[in-house]
Amino acid sequence: MTITSIQKTKGVRPLVMITAYDALFARLFESSSDMILVGDSLNMSFAGKSDTLSATMEQMLYHTNAVCEGAKSSFVVCDMPFGTYDNKDDALKNAMRVYKETQADSVKIEGGESRADIIEYLTTHGIAVCGHIGLLPQSVRSEGGYKVKGKDSIQREHLLRDAKAVQKAGAFCMVIEGVKAEVAAEVAQSVDIPVIGIGAGTGVDGQVLVFSDMLGLFEEFTPKFVKKYMDGASLIRSAVKNYADEVLKKEFPKEEHTY
Repeated sequence: MTITSIQKTKGVRPLVMITAYDALFARLFESSSDMILVGDSLNMSFAGKSDTLSATMEQMLYHTNAVCEGAKSSFVVCDMPFGTYDNKDDALKNAMRVYKETQADSVKIEGGESRADIIEYLTTHGIAVCGHIGLLPQSVRSEGGYKVKGKDSIQREHLLRDAKAVQKAGAFCMVIEGVKAEVAAEVAQSVDIPVIGIGAGTGVDGQVLVFSDMLGLFEEFTPKFVKKYMDGASLIRSAVKNYADEVLKKEFPKEEHTY
């Protein structure tokens, strides 16, 4: 996939996006996904943090490099972590690091109208940007939790302005998160670039999920919008227990596993 081919899916077919944080899973996901997002969600899924805010550029660069190695032909998007794009100069410096130090195809930035000037500054300097509007995980502390958007006419108008501002600033696509389905559909119809939903219904141009959620690996909590496609945690526990039992009984390794 390229920016051009991604944009051409608008109104033709839904885009499939999934998160990945290492080469192993990126390789497994490559054949079924259009885009792989190296999300700062890794801070919660694998670093045990309560939110995404403490993710660093060094973490994101490390994991983006791993994903790019594992899925060399995928379109890879790197989340810009909290505090790395508060002004134009910092945003460009950090986005350039992503481009220079990894093979990522674009960066993702949270925020609509309030971040439009940052998005425009990056795109005019050769950085491809995926926007992110609606529920913004990096704003969870300032908003007092994860709150669904689009519940009233004021929020609806705000989301429509955000989407149009992100498009005008030059983003090639955007994520819309935690938004009432009918409003998300209206937002998607209001712009010419793909709008990829997470907790935003089916009336958008694609879907993204955190892979550890959809595979049932992350057990701390399950958002309403997540469908678990397998009970990964139970399967892994069962496999490891079988291994431990065989070790304790000296049933492993057998002759076929021995040099």
